[in-house]
Amino acid sequence: MKSLQIIILSFCFISTFKVFAQLGYQKDSLQIKVYSEIEYLNKFVKGIKVDTVFCDYCSANQIKMIKEEAYRRTYSISNDKDIRLANGKYKHALYIRISKKDFLEMKDADDN
Repeated sequence: MKSLQIIILSFCFISTFKVFAQLGYQKDSLQIKVYSEIEYLNKFVKGIKVDTVFCDYCSANQIKMIKEEAYRRTYSISNDKDIRLANGKYKHALYIRISKKDFLEMKDADDN
């Protein structure tokens, strides 16, 4: 009986810590959705294009830097065997998480 109580109590503590851990990074960062597209020709990458950055409050420099990061992330998966096409376009949606502090620094870089 005591061991069951200990297991239940430990489970409650672990689940509580997981909830607080999830709230920590959500509170300190922003998540921005980006659409990109990989064009394939004969199973080789012909081109990568970042289509849309969903950010209503971003400056021009911030959007530019987010697009560069989205391009790097899309390029890193472009030769993955699970998404590679013989011919055609692969549309890729990704979420970029940026800390609020870094996001403000990107805006300051635009002002200088």
